[in-house]
Amino acid sequence: MRLATGTEEVIPFSPHVKLTDEQLLNEIDYWRSTKLLKNLLQEGFISDFEFNKIDALNREAFSPILAQLMPSNP
Repeated sequence: MRLATGTEEVIPFSPHVKLTDEQLLNEIDYWRSTKLLKNLLQEGFISDFEFNKIDALNREAFSPILAQLMPSNP
């Protein structure tokens, strides 16, 4: 089942869904990149605009399932 929320399509997350190895690695890579981005933002190396733009690109590249549950702003 897929839900449409405005401009994006969201796949509902269920705790009973099993991730493949590739999906799990994508989740890990996404969260590691987000942690690095947050550090860069906090240290003033990037702006909020840059953070959001890079985060959007990372969400496209890694397609993290769990990130759908999180807000896109820091």
